[in-house]
Amino acid sequence: MTKIISWNLLRLTGASVDEIVNLIRRERPDLLLMQEATQDIRQLPERIGGFYAHAFLPGRIHGLAMWSPKAPLQPPVVMPIPPGALIDRVSMIVDLGDFAIANVHLSHGQVLNRRQLRRIARELPLNAAVIGDFNLIGPCLLPGFHDVGPRRPTHVAGDIVPLRIDRCLIRGLHCSAAEALPRASSDHRPIMVRLEAASHHMLAAA
Repeated sequence: MTKIISWNLLRLTGASVDEIVNLIRRERPDLLLMQEATQDIRQLPERIGGFYAHAFLPGRIHGLAMWSPKAPLQPPVVMPIPPGALIDRVSMIVDLGDFAIANVHLSHGQVLNRRQLRRIARELPLNAAVIGDFNLIGPCLLPGFHDVGPRRPTHVAGDIVPLRIDRCLIRGLHCSAAEALPRASSDHRPIMVRLEAASHHMLAAA
């Protein structure tokens, strides 16, 4: 069973390195995925050890990042996805052996972000998950994938109604737990899921 946390940090004014370190020490994830991570977040290995990788969005001061207690089997793959009107986007794909995880921060356009999901899904193995800030309202409409993330709102912006835009989609996997964690200084709650390959789950249940 792999414990994964995803957190949109809120660049510059959001979650600090101290808050991320506290989260890691408290929750002990096998993999922490981050969105809107800035240059400062590269301090994580100095503070708490482990493996860190970062992929800035083209032309931006922030991007996607990952931390894990040990290095993954292969360096994360950074894949361009269909760009938005103002921001070029990428996905960071992490190979965990039994399955792969795509870390995402999708565009706000509700047609575009679904098209980005379909592009990412084509590059993933059979057993896979897409986790992160989807900026998406309503069903994801991604064939073969199931939404297993926590059902409570994960994001608040000003006086806007709280929204569930931080998601986890899985294919060929089993999710045994999903929870939205306290948000600290970010405007997003981290989301936590426990995942394993569906075949492993079926053998354990037999």
